[in-house]
Amino acid sequence: MEPEPLYNLLQLPGKVDPPAVEELSQGEKKKFLPPTSRKDAKFEELQRVLMEWINAELLPEHIVVRSLEEDMFDGLILHHLFQKLAGLKLDVEEIALTAANQRRKLTVVLEAANQSLQVEEQQAQWSVETIFNKDLLATLHLLVALAEHFQPDLPLPANVQVEVITMESTKSGLKSEKLVERLTGCGTDKDQPSKDVFDELFKLAPEKVNAVKEAIVNFVNQKLDRLGLSVQNLDTQFADGVILLLLIGQLRGFFLHLKEFYLTPSSPAEMLHNVTLALELLKDEGLLNYAVSPEDIVNKDAKSTLRVLYCLFCKHKLEENTDGMPQGPPS
Repeated sequence: MEPEPLYNLLQLPGKVDPPAVEELSQGEKKKFLPPTSRKDAKFEELQRVLMEWINAELLPEHIVVRSLEEDMFDGLILHHLFQKLAGLKLDVEEIALTAANQRRKLTVVLEAANQSLQVEEQQAQWSVETIFNKDLLATLHLLVALAEHFQPDLPLPANVQVEVITMESTKSGLKSEKLVERLTGCGTDKDQPSKDVFDELFKLAPEKVNAVKEAIVNFVNQKLDRLGLSVQNLDTQFADGVILLLLIGQLRGFFLHLKEFYLTPSSPAEMLHNVTLALELLKDEGLLNYAVSPEDIVNKDAKSTLRVLYCLFCKHKLEENTDGMPQGPPS
C-alpha cells in the first residue's frame, strides 16, 4: 500500500487520516494519537511483539502482517488468527472484497471473539466501527486481550501507556483534552522482556512447532530447487553454514566466491566461519531481527536456526506481498 501524505499534526506517513473534526456531531467524542505517542519506544515494542506473535501463529498459512494499523481492519487476518487460537470454525466467507462484506465478516469475527473473551460489546475497548476505521488503539486493545487470554505467557511489554487527544463537539464548540490510555498492565517479572515469540513457541505443542518448521522447510526447498539442493532436517542441515549461505545468495542476489567460505567444511572452526559470514551478511542487509550466536547455529540449536530462517522468510514474503495481503505459498 502506498503511504498517505502528511496532512496535519495528527497524521504520520503511512497512517490513515483521522476523521475531520468538522464531522463530529454534537456530544460525539473521538480519540487521536499524536506523533509523540506513536513514536513512544514501549508503544512501538508492543506492536512489534504482537506482530511477531501473529506472524508466528499464521506462518503455516503463509500469512504475513506488516502493519497492525493497515492489515487488520477488514477481518481477514483476525478471522484466521481467532480460528487458530480458539480452535473454532466460523461460518463466514473466506474472502470479502466489498466494504459491506468486510464489515459483515468483521462483525462475525468480533462477536465470536467477544464471546470467547467474555466481554460485553458495550464494555469492549474496540468495536466493528473502530477496527474497520483502522483505529490503532482499538486494534491493540483487541490483540492484547486475545494474547492475554489465549497465550498468557507471551512476553508483552509491561505498563504500556500513551497520551491521547480527545476531541469533543459541544454546544460552545470543540473541546480537546489530553488523556493517558493504558494498553498493558504492570509486569512482575523483570526478566520477561528478554524472551521473544520463539521462546514461547517452543513451549507449545510439538505439532505446532513442527508445522512452523514444515512451512519454512517448504519455503527453503522452493528457493534451493534451482541449485539441485533440498533440506529435510531444519535442525541439523544449517549447522555448517553452507546451505544458509547459498540460500541467502538465492534470496538476496549475492554471489560468493568459493575462497570466501568453505564449501565442504571439515572442522567446527570452518563451520563457524561460514555461519558467522552468513549472519554478518544478514545484519548488513538489516534482516536479522534477533540476537543470534553463530556458535548456537553450529551446535544445532533449533530455536536459533528457526529465528534466522524466519527473518529470511518474512523479508521475502513482505517483498512479494507488496499490498500486505496474504497470498498463496511462496514462489
